[in-house]
Amino acid sequence: MAAHRTAYERHAPDPRLVERSLAGSAQAVFWLEDLGATTPHPELTASTTADLTIVGGGYLGLWSAVHAKRRDPGRRVVLLEAHTLGWAASGRNGGFVDASLTHGEDNGRSRWPEEYDVLARLGAENLDGFEADVRELGLDCQWERTGMLSVAVEEHQVAWLHDEPDALDRAQVRAEVDSPLFLAGRQDADGCALVHPARLARELARVAADLGVEIHEHTAVTGLRRSRSGGASGAVEVLTDRATLTSEHVVLATNVFPSLLRRNRLMTVPVYDYVLMTEPLSPHQLASIGWAGRQGLGDLAHQFHYARLSADHRILWGGYDAVYPAGGRVSVRHEDRPESHARLASHFLATFPQLEDVMFTHRWAGAIDTCTQFTAFYGLTHGGRVAHATGFTGLGVAATRFAGEVLLDLLAGAPTERTELRMVRERPLPFPPEPLASVGINLTRWSLDRADHREGRRNAYLRVLDAAGLGFDS
Repeated sequence: MAAHRTAYERHAPDPRLVERSLAGSAQAVFWLEDLGATTPHPELTASTTADLTIVGGGYLGLWSAVHAKRRDPGRRVVLLEAHTLGWAASGRNGGFVDASLTHGEDNGRSRWPEEYDVLARLGAENLDGFEADVRELGLDCQWERTGMLSVAVEEHQVAWLHDEPDALDRAQVRAEVDSPLFLAGRQDADGCALVHPARLARELARVAADLGVEIHEHTAVTGLRRSRSGGASGAVEVLTDRATLTSEHVVLATNVFPSLLRRNRLMTVPVYDYVLMTEPLSPHQLASIGWAGRQGLGDLAHQFHYARLSADHRILWGGYDAVYPAGGRVSVRHEDRPESHARLASHFLATFPQLEDVMFTHRWAGAIDTCTQFTAFYGLTHGGRVAHATGFTGLGVAATRFAGEVLLDLLAGAPTERTELRMVRERPLPFPPEPLASVGINLTRWSLDRADHREGRRNAYLRVLDAAGLGFDS
C-alpha cells in the first residue's frame, strides 16, 4: 500500500505562520515558571538514621512519603532529592490524571487478561481516592474532573470507533471541540482529571512536611549497601557525598534517571516528549473552538498528540515526536529540539486554523521513563528492605499514587490485593544494551510513523513485536 500524507500534513499551514507563532516563545517549563518561588529544603549534611528513606522527590517519592506517614504517624521518614522537588517529570508533564494503571485497556488486556477487570477497578478506585485526597488534604493543584475526549483525524481511525458505546460522530465531536480535522470521537466522562502538575508536586511536599516527613533537596544518593554498623540488623545505608543515612527500609523513586540497582539498568530507557504552551486565549478565540467541557484531548494516531486547557485558558499541545537520544543518556541538551517544536506548532495550526494568530509563549521537553510493558514494574531487593517502581511510560500522574501504596505493601511483607497482582509480581523484559537499543527503538519509532502513513497498518517488524508482547499501540 502506498504511503499517504496524514491529516496534519495535508492541512499544514504556511511555514511563515509556524515561524511567527514560535518567535516569542521561551525555552522554559510553563508549569514550573507559573509556580513561582517555592520553600527550599536543606541539604543533608550529617549522618543519621530513619525508619524509611525515600530516594526521589517527584510524585512517586512524595506519595510514598504521604502514604507512609498516614499509615504510621510515628515512623521517621526522610526524603532525599538530588535537585529540587518536582523539577523533572513531575513538574513538566501534561497534568493528565488518568485512571488507567495499564497504559490503556488494549495494553492491559493483552498483557494481563485474567486480571484486567481487577486492574480497571483498582485504577478507578485510585482516581476516586486521588480526588478525595485533593479535597481532604487541601491540595491546591487546580483539580478538574473533566474526562477525556479521543478524536479520529483519519478515515481509518473512524472505523476503530464503530463499536464504541460512547462514540461521537463528526458533528458531535466538533460540538465538543471544534476542529476541521476531527472526524469522530470517543468521550470518557469520568476516567481522567486535569491538574497543574508542578502545583501538585508542591502541595504533596507541603502535606508531607506537615505530617513530619524530613525533606532534603540537593542531596544526590550515590549508592546503597547493607549496614556496616552495629545498629539495626540488616538495615540499609543510603550513601550521599556528605552523609550516610542508615534506614530500616528504602523506597527508590528515581524515575527515568539511572537506577541505583544494577539489575534495573536496562529496564528503562529515556524517551523525550516535546510540549508547547500558548498565550491565554481571548474570549473570542476560545469561543471559536468551543471546548466548554475542558476535557483532556488526544488523537488516535500511533504517534499521538495530547492537549488541554490551563486555568488561564492557554492550550498545552504536546506529543507526536518521541525521541530516544543516542546512547540513552538523560541530558538537558535534548530538550531544545527546534524541529520537534516546529512540527508541533504546524500540527496545532492545522488542527485549529481559527487560531492562526495565537502565539506560543513556552516550549519545553521532558524525559519519559519507558519500559517494555509500557506501565510501571515493581520489585524488592536487599532482603526485602528496598522497594522500587519505575517505567510509568508517560502515564504516571495517577499511577504513582497507586504505586506508592504498592511499595509500602511490599516493604510491610504481608500480602495484599495489590501485591498479589501478576502485574506487580512479574518483571518485564529488559531493553538490549547499546547500540542494539538505539537500533530497535528508532526502528520502532520509524515503523509507527509508517503505520500512520499507511492507514494504521503495522509492518512486519511491529507485528513481530506484537507477537512477542513488546508492541505498543497508543
